[in-house]
Amino acid sequence: MTTKYQIVVTGCGSMANVWVEYLLKREDCTIAALVDIKKEYAQAMAERHQLACGIYTDVEQAIKESGANLVMDITIPASHFQVATAALRHGCSVFGEKPMAATMAEARELVQLAERTGGSLSVMQNRRYDANIRALRELIHAGTIGRVGYVGADFFLGPHFGGFRDAMESPLILDMAIHTFDQARLITGADPVSVYCQEFNPPGSWYAGNASAICIYEMSDGTVFCYRGSWCAEGAPTSWEASWRVTGESGTAIWDGEGAPYAEIVEGGDQAGKFLRAHTRVDADVNWPGQRGHAGCLDEMFAALQQGRPAETDCRDNIKSMAMVLGAIDSAKSGQKVDLRSYWS
Repeated sequence: MTTKYQIVVTGCGSMANVWVEYLLKREDCTIAALVDIKKEYAQAMAERHQLACGIYTDVEQAIKESGANLVMDITIPASHFQVATAALRHGCSVFGEKPMAATMAEARELVQLAERTGGSLSVMQNRRYDANIRALRELIHAGTIGRVGYVGADFFLGPHFGGFRDAMESPLILDMAIHTFDQARLITGADPVSVYCQEFNPPGSWYAGNASAICIYEMSDGTVFCYRGSWCAEGAPTSWEASWRVTGESGTAIWDGEGAPYAEIVEGGDQAGKFLRAHTRVDADVNWPGQRGHAGCLDEMFAALQQGRPAETDCRDNIKSMAMVLGAIDSAKSGQKVDLRSYWS
């Protein structure tokens, strides 16, 4: 028997439209309430999507009066802890935007609360859900380039958001880099061990906080992951999915974040004595059947609820991606390499 979901959508900014449009396509979902600290935003969302539901400024009141069993948290990062805590304590499952919380202490407390209540808290990591990155992962996990030693991701864009991001202390790392960090975990299948990070705000930046960073991670399989990024880079932009190079013992895999990934591996036969060896191109098999982006991640979250299992982006796993974010910020502030294992273990 299919579960029917009575849903409270919390946070009615522009991103919430993506979630609402997805929910309206599901026959097992009813949007029972909209919540925003600015009531007019919630009302505008209801009118935009022709929703006959309760309008609230308080998530606990919305849950109690609507009889909800599922909360969508699409608020700003600083509000995630309060919203998820309220939902879990009232017996609701939670699907939330990234990052899970604004601090590691909050993230750990949310994981503990989910354990105590038996609740489910899953985090939106929409950039995992793409046929090309799934193909890159399979290319690597199949041993095409041998044992991996290095993963590099370049992320250089210049979005002029306006709003809260422009005022954040670490806008790139706290609001965006978790996507790339989480992708690195997906690609390697490894967990973060340590990080050294240097944050900076280059000339021409329109952000108040540090909008650029270089991070070096040691992963649990011995791989080194290097992230180079900027959110105030004008010209020659990378994809929002970043530009990837993965080097193994017998070849290199490449993904530009947009097209299909491929590898170049050492050709067979005797190449003894050659200064530079000859290589053969191997194209990835792009065949992942899922939906892309938010829809793919939400599909997985709902499937996990229905099957009674943790979602791929369950908080117990996603806290390791959180550790990569907040550990990088701690490293940048201290100027020291930071051990990450205590952050999430």
